[in-house]
Amino acid sequence: MSNADKQYLTLVRDILENGFYETTNRTGMPTYKLPHKMFQFHLQKEFPILTTKFVAFKTAVKELLWIYRDQSNDVRKLHEQNVHIWDEWMMEDGTIGTAYGWVVKEYNQVDTLIEGLKKDPQGRRHIMSLWQIPHLNGGALHPCAFMTMWDVTEDRLNCMLVQRSADVPLGLPFNMSQYAVLVHLIAQVTGYKPGLFTHVINNAHIYENQIDGMKLQLSREHEAYEAPKLWINPEIKNFYDFTIDDIKLIDYKHHPAIKMEVSV
Repeated sequence: MSNADKQYLTLVRDILENGFYETTNRTGMPTYKLPHKMFQFHLQKEFPILTTKFVAFKTAVKELLWIYRDQSNDVRKLHEQNVHIWDEWMMEDGTIGTAYGWVVKEYNQVDTLIEGLKKDPQGRRHIMSLWQIPHLNGGALHPCAFMTMWDVTEDRLNCMLVQRSADVPLGLPFNMSQYAVLVHLIAQVTGYKPGLFTHVINNAHIYENQIDGMKLQLSREHEAYEAPKLWINPEIKNFYDFTIDDIKLIDYKHHPAIKMEVSV
């Protein structure tokens, strides 16, 4: 079993058995939730992606590149790549407003991070934050995975992702793989090896209408596969040159996808 499956299914079981039942939230769909949960992965040992259900890796990476490489808020640019995960939040102008990629670009966050890691690797201020208070209400959705904090230890680049809210069945599998990819990409262009990836979740929840899907995934626990390998094109040295074809999974074995509802 992959380490990602092990940690993820442990969290799912914990929420279903010990979660607090919350009837009031933004979406109107009740949840079972637990606060202050954490995953940790050694990226030199294993790439974190679930095998107990199919995770649309390419879609996840396309979204990641849209946010951090393209620094875009234009949902129509995702449509051009047959990605529709932001459709429910698309505003009248075709964007998600002052959120995600817009904030990355507004504060030049990627270039600042890369320059800082190269010039001052032992600095303790290597942070990208999408939680910029003046712009929160101008976005279609307040960012969920909103902050990364970066650390260099010897030849390894470590990253902590802070997520205020995690839809465990649908959003979390994307986020854990996306940001592990981001660590690999930033490490390659700054000359480090990927190190620790720590994923901190303030509110981890399962919506009431997702419980059957989660029980199905738990039933596959003893039939989980080993983790695949991540391949990054070693020729790419400029972060903005990465394309979806430069980032691939090798030997990704998985169970079928599990269809569940997204609460908007």
